[in-house]
Amino acid sequence: MEALRLILRYAHLIGFALLLGGAVVQFVSGKLRINPAMLWGSVIQVLTGLALSAPLRGGGDAEPSPVKLAVKLVIAIMIFVMVFIPWRRKREDVNRGHFIGIIALTLVNAAVATFWH
Repeated sequence: MEALRLILRYAHLIGFALLLGGAVVQFVSGKLRINPAMLWGSVIQVLTGLALSAPLRGGGDAEPSPVKLAVKLVIAIMIFVMVFIPWRRKREDVNRGHFIGIIALTLVNAAVATFWH
């Protein structure tokens, strides 16, 4: 089970890298649009996050708080919706505030994972 948990965590980090990296590339280029890396990163984040919070946890003191998991899930779903809707509508450009919101929520989700014990 530990190997599966580590593989899921690795995939979760890949999803984070795709989402944040894709967003930063678009932000730096000045063309604010949702790219496939951002879409796939958000999908990977939600799916692997759900799998990581499933009953694969061993229990005990090292088990994350259910409140923390719920907060992370809500943020991840918000990010997915913010990425999916403009992508689905084939928008050429995304509002600057909307795009910065995606980046900010991605960083907040990582901060919750890192600093909330």
